[in-house]
Amino acid sequence: MSNPTLSFDLLRDVREVLQFPFMVNALEAATIVAVLAAVVGWYMVLRRQSFAGHTLSMMAFPGATGAALAGLPAALGYYLACGAAALAMSATGQSGRRRFATESAAIGTVQATGLALGFLFLSLNSAVLGGMETFLFGNILAVTRGQVLVLLIVALVALSLVAVIARPLLFASVDPEVARARGVPVALLDVGFLLLLGLAVAATSQITGVLLVFTLLVAPPAAAQLITAQPVAGLVLSVAFALAIAWLGLGVAYFSIYPASFFITMFAFGLYVAVRCARWALARHRVA
Repeated sequence: MSNPTLSFDLLRDVREVLQFPFMVNALEAATIVAVLAAVVGWYMVLRRQSFAGHTLSMMAFPGATGAALAGLPAALGYYLACGAAALAMSATGQSGRRRFATESAAIGTVQATGLALGFLFLSLNSAVLGGMETFLFGNILAVTRGQVLVLLIVALVALSLVAVIARPLLFASVDPEVARARGVPVALLDVGFLLLLGLAVAATSQITGVLLVFTLLVAPPAAAQLITAQPVAGLVLSVAFALAIAWLGLGVAYFSIYPASFFITMFAFGLYVAVRCARWALARHRVA
């Protein structure tokens, strides 16, 4: 259909969306990325490392431009740059509250250096400018079958690693000093989690674009943690929110002239605001 329109028949609309291979690829990629971002993002928000996640998303810039300059796939540049940045940010050698202060300084330094390198690579290879809009804001409707398979493999590896370290990582995130005293390898978990975060950011950036990574990485987990502090329930809610946002954003975009990234971002923002308002209203009701 040249001008698809929404109807009151939801099943008809769903069937119409699924008849096109590009929409199937987009939905599959969005599902994979939503689950990965929601799980890793839940720990990121809990650990108060959103600044680190933001910096890792910025590392996709030098990664993509450097890969283009070297004649390598952009996706490979994403993963290499995010991994290198994660290792650089984790090399603080501090612990406890002092670690967060030192890590923030390291993160800021890494971000500035990465952006400078990205600008250098861009100036040496201006041909990449032709894809800057897609690079910054993503183009989920252009995802290929091969990209979906790569994303699936990356997500399965990352989620398997999260499952292995979930309990000690939760302990180290909530109370690192007590966790260290109990023999938990807190420093190793710090490094490992940043690498996992870099992996999730690199995967998510390819779908949402560099500037919209936080759409799925931050908003769903943050909203979930406003509702419940229970780890399992929070993770389930985070994944459910991320999936709903991704699916609704793509579905509405199909019947609209506006890009999917816009709707995904707006749904994520609306969800977070709604949860915050509901929490505020509930608190006032209890006081009254």
